[in-house]
Amino acid sequence: MSISVATLTREFVYNGVTLADPGHTFTPDDVRDLYSAQYPELTTAAIDGPGYSGEVMSFTFVRAAGAKGCSTHCHA
Repeated sequence: MSISVATLTREFVYNGVTLADPGHTFTPDDVRDLYSAQYPELTTAAIDGPGYSGEVMSFTFVRAAGAKGCSTHCHA
């Protein structure tokens, strides 16, 4: 019986868009930091994953919840 090794492809998803993997030497945090120049809201995003589907390892960048500015408790 032989052993086969499958290489997993990484996938990074943000807001329904699949972002290209810059390379296996980048950690998911590094990838988030790299794409934060294009998507500034990623600077505070959480990373969900990895999830697996076949030979694809998927990470999803999830924006931090909450609204900017003052909430209703700020009004006097």
